Amino acid sequence: MARVSGIGTGLAQNIVLHRDTNGPFRSRKALKDVPRLGPKAFEQCAGFLRIANGEDPLDSSGVHPEAYPVVRRIIQAAKSDIKTLIGNAPILRQLKAQAFVDDTFGLPTVTDILRELEKPGRDPRPAFKAAVFKEGVETLNDLTPGMILEGAVTNVAAFGAFVDIGVHQDGLVHVSAMSKNFVKDPREVVKPGDIVRVKVLDVDKPRKRIALSLRLDDEVGRTQGGQGAGTNRSATGAGPAAARQSDRPRTPPPPPSPKGPESGGALAEALRRAGLAGDKDGAKGAKPR
Repeated sequence: MARVSGIGTGLAQNIVLHRDTNGPFRSRKALKDVPRLGPKAFEQCAGFLRIANGEDPLDSSGVHPEAYPVVRRIIQAAKSDIKTLIGNAPILRQLKAQAFVDDTFGLPTVTDILRELEKPGRDPRPAFKAAVFKEGVETLNDLTPGMILEGAVTNVAAFGAFVDIGVHQDGLVHVSAMSKNFVKDPREVVKPGDIVRVKVLDVDKPRKRIALSLRLDDEVGRTQGGQGAGTNRSATGAGPAAARQSDRPRTPPPPPSPKGPESGGALAEALRRAGLAGDKDGAKGAKPR
């Protein structure tokens, strides 16, 4: 409760203490009796605090107390009462949100109120879908090449995507095994949280590496990123450019240059200056005195 808008740790403790002392809250208005819970804090938190089985059925919904007048007008237009109206989709869907717009509440707010009355307590987040791991596949020892499993993408990198298939070790789908077409960026194919079906290509138990493929018709037992199906590399992992380079005729290296003093190198020049180098005829020169 301390994370609710307008409520901190201290105010949350005051709410719990007030409830323990005076009993359960019977309405949202009773929150104003909590010490240090002023009008501003009430305005921020009231829509998030639900009062179950309270005096007003609206207190158990997500409708903010400030919008209760709009609900009263909706009740009059529907010629019903609040207990009958809440959750009654056929009646609520016959009402036009535009008819209840005023200077305080616009069309988006009124639309949200009607949706909340139709499904009180609804979760606005999209439905969460989790991967269904195959029964009996819990460790690396349970994996065999050729298996087709369901998994969840945990991370996407420039070279591929990691997929959790339920064996406590993510497998790698290399970028070359993501599609039959060229994939420049793996993020164009998958994103973290996606549920995908993959094929086990290879399992390296000593190094705890799992090679997976999104192409379910790929051959098994072939590693990715260099020797996998769909790559254009040679068996040694060298690319086509390296292969073309190896096919070119090799020219013999130039003969080594002479190492003697007459070659004109730095060592020979130093020996000449010291008077230790021989002349052109091979005789050793005399050191000048």
